[in-house]
Amino acid sequence: MTDMPPKLAEIVDEFASAPREVVLEMLLEFADAVPPLPADLAGHEGMEQVPECQTAFFLKAVVQPDDTVVAHFDCPPEAPTTRAFAGILAEGLAGASTGEILAVPDDLYGRMGLAQAISPLRVRGGTAILARLKRQVAAQATPVETE
Repeated sequence: MTDMPPKLAEIVDEFASAPREVVLEMLLEFADAVPPLPADLAGHEGMEQVPECQTAFFLKAVVQPDDTVVAHFDCPPEAPTTRAFAGILAEGLAGASTGEILAVPDDLYGRMGLAQAISPLRVRGGTAILARLKRQVAAQATPVETE
């Protein structure tokens, strides 16, 4: 967990140590943390749909020249749990480098204790969102020159 972006590690720790009965409430607070899409992505142009989600969910990761990643997520407000996954990633990964994002553990939501609070189907959707985000980042990451 050492390479995880500090903000994301903090969110994971908060969830992991929270009493089970408040976890869902905490999760839903992140549904509002999803920034609106920029105008050029308004029609989901160039975004990838995550079919594992029960809801229409789109994402796009863009690796910047300084190796930080800007991630865009879109999901309808009627899907607060799925939006919350996006909110956690948007907030926890803001300003993160490609290496930090690729180091995020695949069992992120399990580490947060969400498997006890929400359905396995939703956890699977959240895990798929993270996997696709990491795949997009890996595809754009520039291999380190050896010279």
